[in-house]
Amino acid sequence: MSVDDTLVMIMAGGEGKRLFPLTQDRAKPAVPFGGRYRIIDFVLNNFINSGFFKIKVLTQYKSDSLNKHITRGWNLSPFLNQYVDLAPAQMRTGGSWYKGTADAVYQNVFHIHDENPNYVCIFGGDHIYKMDVWQMLKFHKNLNAELTISAIPIPIEDASEFGIIEVDDNWKLTGFIEKPQTTPKHIPNNPKMCLASMGNYIFNKDVLVNALEEDSKIESSNHDFGKNVIPMLLEQGKNIYVYNFAENNFPGMTKREKGYWRDVGSIDAYWQANMDLLDYEPELNLYSKDWPLRTFSYNYPPAKFIWQEGDRVGMATNSMVSEGCIVSGGTISRCVLSPEVKINSYSQVTDSILMENVNVGRYSVIKKAIIDKNVIVPPYTQIGVDREADISRGFFVSEGGITVVPKGAHL
Repeated sequence: MSVDDTLVMIMAGGEGKRLFPLTQDRAKPAVPFGGRYRIIDFVLNNFINSGFFKIKVLTQYKSDSLNKHITRGWNLSPFLNQYVDLAPAQMRTGGSWYKGTADAVYQNVFHIHDENPNYVCIFGGDHIYKMDVWQMLKFHKNLNAELTISAIPIPIEDASEFGIIEVDDNWKLTGFIEKPQTTPKHIPNNPKMCLASMGNYIFNKDVLVNALEEDSKIESSNHDFGKNVIPMLLEQGKNIYVYNFAENNFPGMTKREKGYWRDVGSIDAYWQANMDLLDYEPELNLYSKDWPLRTFSYNYPPAKFIWQEGDRVGMATNSMVSEGCIVSGGTISRCVLSPEVKINSYSQVTDSILMENVNVGRYSVIKKAIIDKNVIVPPYTQIGVDREADISRGFFVSEGGITVVPKGAHL
């Protein structure tokens, strides 16, 4: 089955307010993850590994960091009509920025007309997961669907946190409820689970374009796919099916990876998803050769661990250490280090995420912290040890006790 008849549009303009201060200077999809990746890399790899090579990335909020990452790291072959193109907000339909997810695509509908595909994949750019999208497209085509929505089964008691999809026994859409306050309909043959929307859609091109045009004329609309466009299409009797993400398979998938999907929308969820990577058999395997995870490659030297003189030992345990890092006489445990981090002598860093070009001074102690890029931690500094002290210094401390030092902070 060919995917040359399909255009991909990735929604990457999200502000990510709940990830503040990590989103103080960057869009949520540009936030680093797993040491050397960005959040958006996961959806891009999903499409590339699935054989989709016509990709538009829709940007808006503080997109400079994201623009540089896409431009430098995602060069496909124009000779073969392959591309990952940036599509910045241009106010093409009036004097406003994107009013909602549907309006974002509507303002870029000229890309759809130019490419003239049969199908359009509209996926979010801010979740962590692996997915063979070709299987979802095959599902869509085999059922002659006009719209297919991907959904993930969740415990029915968690329904109030998500947009919930209701289906009949044939997995045809019957209802779409945003964060229901009452018990929603369970999935077929499983009364304990319901379906949460992943915000990923495959449309027939004409159905999408007509729906966007119609929605744009409704002044009371939020111009959002989940709130407005999908309910409108459901009311019109369109052929809408739901794809069960839990049944998706991809090359090299481990048992623990099946159905793995994370919304790293809060500081605590983001920190936990990074820490989960450190397990012996993590739910998300970054090391699979069968499903490679590409990103911009830094031209840095290998990581280095030096000094073994008494209690001055450069050592890392249960950690991920990126290229260009130097652990010089300090120790790290359960940490994720981005490129060019330096840990100086006698310092101790545990359960933490250190982003690019962080320098930790001697005798410092850091626990359960996220330190954004370009931060110099002076000698004898303590972070994550005393919550009140961290707050008094202006650092953000999450409900789960994670201290966040913002990008370029002066300590």
